[in-house]
Amino acid sequence: MKSKNIILNKAKMKKIIPYVLMIAASIATVSLHSQTADEIVAKHIDAIGGKDKISQITSIIMTGSVNVMGSDNPTTVTILNGKGYKSESDFNGQKAIQCYTDKGGWAMNPMGGGGAQAMPDEAYKAGKEQMNVGGALLDYAAKGSTLTLLGKEGSTYKLKLVSKDKTESTYFIDAATYYISKIIRKGEMMGQPVEITIQFSDYKKTDAGYVVPYSLNMDLGQFQLATTFTKIEVNKPVDAAIFTMP
Repeated sequence: MKSKNIILNKAKMKKIIPYVLMIAASIATVSLHSQTADEIVAKHIDAIGGKDKISQITSIIMTGSVNVMGSDNPTTVTILNGKGYKSESDFNGQKAIQCYTDKGGWAMNPMGGGGAQAMPDEAYKAGKEQMNVGGALLDYAAKGSTLTLLGKEGSTYKLKLVSKDKTESTYFIDAATYYISKIIRKGEMMGQPVEITIQFSDYKKTDAGYVVPYSLNMDLGQFQLATTFTKIEVNKPVDAAIFTMP
């Protein structure tokens, strides 16, 4: 009788096992997709200080150096939240400037004659989000952008952001810290389309509680830039006139 029960139980188990495996697979799938793009972004915003702290920041001034082909050059980045972004580097007395405002952008390239020139529309669209404290992921939907979770690559979440202007960027967010480790976006250099890869590291908390990367490595294909900031000041007075094209 016992042996019959064992045989019957084995027969039942053979029928049940496929269903158990199906349930397990469905649970695994739910677990894999339980983190939505919005949840990942929310954790990222919390990790860098949270919406409340970010909303209280009016300006950021970052000073440091940019390394190009083994040469260190002083650089300053000034952000007036939502109104202007200006990056200014000194290369042996010659200034390279990139500036974005809520009206448009301009640049000064010492290798291209040295005079200030209006930024091409595509270049402006690709970089204008830099003037917004918190980055492009903060309130992305309200800005008219769309976000898609592409999955997980190693220890990072991979998300695709498409702005209202149809500029595409791929964000890599560390699954442990929820800091941005890398951004890949399409850009333009000397009139030619390029893929720009920016890696972020050495995150530190400012006095205002806002967490920012002190190191950035930018790969433009033909050459690389490594920027290291030594000082970051928050909510210092900034004259909006510095963003006006000369």
